Amino acid sequence: MIKKYTCQNGVRIVLEEIKTVRSVAIGVWIGTGSRNENPENNGISHFLEHMFFKGTKTRTAREIAESFDSIGGQVNAFTSKEYTCYYAKVLDNHAQYALEVLADMFFHSTFDSEELNKEKNVVNEEIKMYEDTPDDIVHDLLSQAIYGEHPLGYPILGTEETLQTFTGEKLEQYIHDMYRPENVVISIAGNVTESFIKNAEQFFGAYEASKEEMEYLKPKFHAKQISRKKETEQAHLCLGFEGLQIGHSDVYNLIVLNNVLGGSMSSRLFQEVREQRGLAYSVFSYHSAYRDSGMVTIYGGTGANQLNVLYDTIQETLHKLRADGITEKELNNSKEQLKGSLMLSLESTNSRMSRNGKNELLLGRHRSLDEIVEQIDQVTKERVDGIANKIFTDQFSISLVSPSGELPTI
Repeated sequence: MIKKYTCQNGVRIVLEEIKTVRSVAIGVWIGTGSRNENPENNGISHFLEHMFFKGTKTRTAREIAESFDSIGGQVNAFTSKEYTCYYAKVLDNHAQYALEVLADMFFHSTFDSEELNKEKNVVNEEIKMYEDTPDDIVHDLLSQAIYGEHPLGYPILGTEETLQTFTGEKLEQYIHDMYRPENVVISIAGNVTESFIKNAEQFFGAYEASKEEMEYLKPKFHAKQISRKKETEQAHLCLGFEGLQIGHSDVYNLIVLNNVLGGSMSSRLFQEVREQRGLAYSVFSYHSAYRDSGMVTIYGGTGANQLNVLYDTIQETLHKLRADGITEKELNNSKEQLKGSLMLSLESTNSRMSRNGKNELLLGRHRSLDEIVEQIDQVTKERVDGIANKIFTDQFSISLVSPSGELPTI
């Protein structure tokens, strides 16, 4: 049972008590990411995430790390297009201590100039490491192709140029503007009682920040082709189609469709591209859902001399999917796989904390396991076939990273 409480300042706290475990996962979720940036401060959400670990008024960076190591706990963070999360997982008897350290990082980080310059070098190396990973770059290029100048097309890491402009004052201003109470969710899952909500409220329930409303400009989908010439062993190809926004009524139909297309080892793309033709080691598809838009991505990596064959095979697979639809066996297998994955994920306090935090932040509601299973069971072959023909049209974007940079023959 998920308990929800809204503090006087607007911070939301969601707690799920799980008596059968000895751990507690605590996440501080903020509804801001690279989507909330501009060309001048692109990457600031991610850089701020790093700086929260670099020292507070009472703890050095080393002491923050030792705070969790000394109790056998874990602490980490991540930044996405639309949200940032700082989280910890500890034994239940250390839950209060973990909450205190997370709050200290959230409210009392000093952004020391020396630490700030060191961390710029760290993130700069992260960007370089990313540039050495073509199978990551190609996905960012696809977002750029689809969303163009819209912030959803920005890289989460930012650029080496924007990184150098960040100062302690800019970070403080970004916190003031974006880390507003109504934009923050504290998600707690594990062996704690409902009374722990009051503990979280003591830390997060009174602070104030900017009162300005956050604006979200809905992006337009573009059918565009982007390629990059890079010395690689493979050609890395992505196709992108317009998907569905988070919470859309057809989202479970699309999830089932994606599973059939490229979401598992038994999927059509895996079987056709890898098992039957031996064209790729890695081939898959996935759906990214945002507040007001979405995209379906198909990825495959192959030898540069086989790029056209890979592209043609993907298009043949999509054509057959549109023309003939999925089979009843594929439908049933996919639905059972989804239900199994869902139930297995609920055995982890981290997964439950993440699920509850994201649902509260982006949807403001929580469905029970029975309700989700019921929605999956309601998916039909007709609905899946319909969404396949709606999404996999001739309006799609392509991104490519390869030794020649030459796009496949279309």
